[in-house]
Amino acid sequence: MTERAQRALRLGTRRSKLAMAQSGHVAEAVRQLTGRPVELVEITTYGDTSREHLAQIGGTGVFVTALRDALLAGEVDFAVHSLKDLPTAQPAELVLAAIPRREDPRDVLVARDGLTFEQLPAGARVGTGSPRRMAQLNAYARGHGMRIETVPIRGNVDTRIGYVRNGELDAVVLAAAGLNRIGRGDEVTDFLSVDTVLPAPGQGALAIECTAADTDLAAALAGLDDPHTRAAVTAERSLLAALEAGCSAPVGALADLLADGQVVHEMRLRGVVGTTDGSTLVQLSTTGPVPTSHGDAVALGRELASEMLAKGAAGLMGERAL
Repeated sequence: MTERAQRALRLGTRRSKLAMAQSGHVAEAVRQLTGRPVELVEITTYGDTSREHLAQIGGTGVFVTALRDALLAGEVDFAVHSLKDLPTAQPAELVLAAIPRREDPRDVLVARDGLTFEQLPAGARVGTGSPRRMAQLNAYARGHGMRIETVPIRGNVDTRIGYVRNGELDAVVLAAAGLNRIGRGDEVTDFLSVDTVLPAPGQGALAIECTAADTDLAAALAGLDDPHTRAAVTAERSLLAALEAGCSAPVGALADLLADGQVVHEMRLRGVVGTTDGSTLVQLSTTGPVPTSHGDAVALGRELASEMLAKGAAGLMGERAL
């Protein structure tokens, strides 16, 4: 064996419990695929150290930049990201070598006393750090005669669930995938239907990134890629990119495959954009053939975004701040 084949691959990961769990799963899959040892290299990102709300520190990218810098500096060989954290523009010198099969994309409720969303008492305090979740939860509450107060929170899963356990909040909203990956899925008290709350674009999916120059590694990692997941999240992220250009309102999106028996024949893409108080939502969907290329998936997202912008999505948050 060559020295390169023997050398451990260095996987860059954030230090959070969730990131370490995700990266551990990927490391094991890469070991099995390549026969090479994989070591985790922990990297602290700005999003991990800042106590500000994500919306204030720039949202997307805050968890990603340090990992990408380490890749470009040659300190790690590849990195694992939660796909929803990735900015929509992909740097030319890096490649998304694999997008493995997606976990459950839904949002979930962890509430006191085992309550579901419908069972929350009037005036219930519901914590989330996501304007996207706030917009949809508030819209649903308005439409169903419920009174809730959405409370902005930050922190890891322990911190967020802690607000419910200590009585500060009645419930928090989290991603199903994250709880499943750290083995805490049994704490969920309600799965929020995607008809009620559309997830963040790419939610539940991981992205495995390496440098474009490392073609051997990129080719090896491609063995972990799930084409259907890649097509779905590409469409969702294309929708997000097109909306980001024209509006700064929070965006939810989900592409799912429509099967006729065992045969998958179409992809449906749903998108939502709204004001955080839930007073206005623009929600549309489109259905087309399953994309067979990156370009097809991008086109599906762009097409739905232009329809949403035409329906008033751009005006929801006033002028876009430059």
